[in-house]
Amino acid sequence: MSDLFSSAGLEKDAPLPLAEKLRPKSLSEVVGQDHLIAKDGTFGKMLAAGRLSSLVFWGPPGTGKTTIARLLADETNLHFEQISAVFSGVSDLRKSFEAAKMRRKSGKGTLLFVDEIHRFNKAQQDGFLPYVENGTIILVGATTENPSFELNSALLSRLQVLVLNRLDEDALEELLRRAELSEGHEIPVTTEARALLCAMADGDGRYLLGLAEVLLSLKFDEILDSTALMQVLQKRAPQYDKNGEGHYNLISALHKSLRGSDTDAALYWTARMLAGGEDPLYIIRRLIRFALEDIGLADPNALLQAVAAKEAYQFLGSPEGDLALSQLVVYLGTAPKSNAAYKAFKSALSSAKSTGSLAPPLHILNAPTKMMKELGYGKGYQYDHDSENAFSGQNFFPEDMDRIELYRPKNTGFEKEIKKRLEYWHMLRNK
Repeated sequence: MSDLFSSAGLEKDAPLPLAEKLRPKSLSEVVGQDHLIAKDGTFGKMLAAGRLSSLVFWGPPGTGKTTIARLLADETNLHFEQISAVFSGVSDLRKSFEAAKMRRKSGKGTLLFVDEIHRFNKAQQDGFLPYVENGTIILVGATTENPSFELNSALLSRLQVLVLNRLDEDALEELLRRAELSEGHEIPVTTEARALLCAMADGDGRYLLGLAEVLLSLKFDEILDSTALMQVLQKRAPQYDKNGEGHYNLISALHKSLRGSDTDAALYWTARMLAGGEDPLYIIRRLIRFALEDIGLADPNALLQAVAAKEAYQFLGSPEGDLALSQLVVYLGTAPKSNAAYKAFKSALSSAKSTGSLAPPLHILNAPTKMMKELGYGKGYQYDHDSENAFSGQNFFPEDMDRIELYRPKNTGFEKEIKKRLEYWHMLRNK
């Protein structure tokens, strides 16, 4: 259809989106990916060596994955063919492979660009293997998801994973400058509104150019400030996939910020997750785990606060209940930290598995029958409450097992007091 369109002489008059008009014509025009396109970058080295290997581009939307694939094909004199895993099936793949075979016979190689490659199932991904291995195609896949999770190991082992960065402020500003040069006039916004415009793009160059196209196509009586800009353009929701990589990255950032007692960062990551549409109860569930794993008995109230926040949120709902979540983040961030109880339990599990089915010592077993009494069950047991200091010092480990120290409290928070008690009982036991 596009050939008929262009042969009719209509292509030159057809309107093109600004992002398409400004698509880079060479790798040097690509913004925000200097680590790849520089002379000492991955592409620079590949092109200098005259050898392009199969690749997978991993990065957020609007960072240049399709553009770079096209330019690599041009630089290496390969036929560029593009398919999308969203709209393509097995029959489409077969057609692409057969066409690539025919080109190869005539001495022309093929760069097959597969957008959203992670959406192909395992069988479809396996279908690429023979054609990649025998050189029929140079495969370049693009994905916004972590390839190590979404691509099967056989295909992934034949691809070099390259990470494309979200566009920073300098890269976004360069795109705005190019848009203004292309249209012949500046975007009528204040300095603060211009910064807001870049922030709304959230690292997505294609989305930014879409916003710029709207602003450059309209006429305004005055310069737009931030408030006026927001009235013209609807705010974009932050990029956040509740079931994808961003989901796990942000909850990891929250957890580690709390562990590092950086309460402000923890509040920021919490807000990022909420702004992206995350279920607050999921966040609270992870915070309850944090209270147990990373605070423990350094502050026994941490768990109580976490459970109370859950109940408060369930009672109030959003947005009022979000305050309970916020208060919990502040409490956990400022609480003393200790993983001593968590480590003690892991050590206990390991020890339990290694010691098998050792029986408890007879003196701490009940003897409800005469036979059990005759066998020595309960014999010699000392009732601790009747002992001096309410501590008998008896052994409660299996008789064939040496005593082991599992719980080692830290000198932080309430565990300071616990440590004193353990040291006192240790002294009495040795005595």
